Amino acid sequence: MKFSESLREETKQSWDLSLNHPFVQGIVNGDLPLETFKNYIMQDIYYLKHYGKIHAFAAAHADDFSVSAKLAEKAKNTAQAELTVHKEHAAILNITDIDIKHFKPAPTAYAYTSHMYRAALSGSLGQIIASMLPCYWLYADIGMKNKNAKPKEKIYDNWIQMYASDWFQESTKEMVDLLDELAAEASDIEKEKMKEQFIIAKEYELAFWEMAYTFETWLSERKQVETSF
Repeated sequence: MKFSESLREETKQSWDLSLNHPFVQGIVNGDLPLETFKNYIMQDIYYLKHYGKIHAFAAAHADDFSVSAKLAEKAKNTAQAELTVHKEHAAILNITDIDIKHFKPAPTAYAYTSHMYRAALSGSLGQIIASMLPCYWLYADIGMKNKNAKPKEKIYDNWIQMYASDWFQESTKEMVDLLDELAAEASDIEKEKMKEQFIIAKEYELAFWEMAYTFETWLSERKQVETSF
């Protein structure tokens, strides 16, 4: 069993919960309220800005310059492709540049990106890739599983097709293969660290859906709303 396959097996329950989360199913069925999707897009725009930077950290950590170049190019292409789609979504959902400029992330979005920065600042290349991979892999799975869903809401169909595309599927495979290559040369202790990074990141992927679906806010903001009644 490849290292990546063992990680998938280790996170099977979280993976199944992610694929079947009401947020994802709402997109697939086309009945997710647009306001909920707007909340997700705002959080994801924040996430992607930091995700691109994590790619750059990974590129700097690579000993093999060809790997550095590939990761740097992937950072550019992934950011451009996804942010272009999000820009289109933002236009449909009436999200302005001012909204994005003054946006404050929910706790889960902030914590997830912080988790990856921790890997980037204190871990090896293998640990950084492990922390990044669940995002690629889960979205690729959602796209492939639901590519024929055709929800009536066009914005949802575009979202699914983005991740079902050959380009995104191939990009994901490259990251999976890279993780397996790094694991093949890693010690048992290092592989355990890579595994931990992957598992935590996968839990944050699941939490990200829940955050968007429930309009998660900081505790003090919730308390402020409660005391206003």
